[in-house]
Amino acid sequence: MELALEKWSGSVAEVSVGATKDEGGTRAKSIKIGGHKTLPLLFKESAIPNRPVVAFEVWDIAPTEWPEELIKSYGDKLKDPVAWADFCVKEYKAQVLCIKLQGSHPDFGNKTPDEEAKLIGKILKRVDVPLVILGSGDDSKDNLVLPAASEAAKGERALVGDAVQDNYKTLVAAVLADGHNIIAESPIDINIAKQLNILISDMGLSLERIVINPTIGALGYGLEYAYSIMERARLAALSGDKTVANPFVCFVGHEAWRAKEAKAKIAEFPSWGPEPERGIIWEVITAAALIQSGGDLLIMRHPKAVEKVNKYIDELFRDASQVSYKVSP
Repeated sequence: MELALEKWSGSVAEVSVGATKDEGGTRAKSIKIGGHKTLPLLFKESAIPNRPVVAFEVWDIAPTEWPEELIKSYGDKLKDPVAWADFCVKEYKAQVLCIKLQGSHPDFGNKTPDEEAKLIGKILKRVDVPLVILGSGDDSKDNLVLPAASEAAKGERALVGDAVQDNYKTLVAAVLADGHNIIAESPIDINIAKQLNILISDMGLSLERIVINPTIGALGYGLEYAYSIMERARLAALSGDKTVANPFVCFVGHEAWRAKEAKAKIAEFPSWGPEPERGIIWEVITAAALIQSGGDLLIMRHPKAVEKVNKYIDELFRDASQVSYKVSP
């Protein structure tokens, strides 16, 4: 059967995370995301040079609100972020780590910029994988902490975020000075995503160094709306709109594990099945759907969920070689 497939005029920018010694950093390897010239998984329509990548989420403090099943996966390692990061790389073969500086938030420890910068330095010395560096979400504190963390990782080409529409200038300046790439966050709105990308590029950071955080929702909590926004952005990019032609980062673990279905006790909802399995399933299904909608970098939490999603990615890209399409002239 011959299928009539699209020929797109645009493409998604390819963004590198991590810098090797040859590139001026100390990472064992860098990873590339994006670069697609067709919609997700249409392998024979045009080039899909880079697979989706999963990153483990690591906090600078022990999370107190994570469900028991998540906490059990890491045990005492949660009390030491450097050990936690090392454990993810050595035990679970993490390709990328996402370091969330939650402890800098005024309500969660109020750690200083100097403390967080030292932590980033220690993690960079302990592990050799690329880093994503996130603030706490408190805009005024992030304006102090993220530039310090950025400087501590200078030359390592980290992915630093989140830049938001009302609070992006300080972070863009830090990223420009230290050679990193940036995460631009927009609240499930393609027009805000475009506007923020333009504002960032107007400061001198090229559009090709931006990764979009479309603020996804988990299964049952807005996933379908996030899916549609990501799909619209990807269609616009492939049609030639460079202002949204960026890879997507999706914070899967954060969204999936705060869903009621992922953490509710079996005593409350006996028909829902065992708690340990539910949360993992919720994270896996959310991640799988976002891969279909164009997710390039998935930030996840549970090791078993990461394992299953990596196997899913392997299967998708292994089967791609067996697909036989023909593009009509």
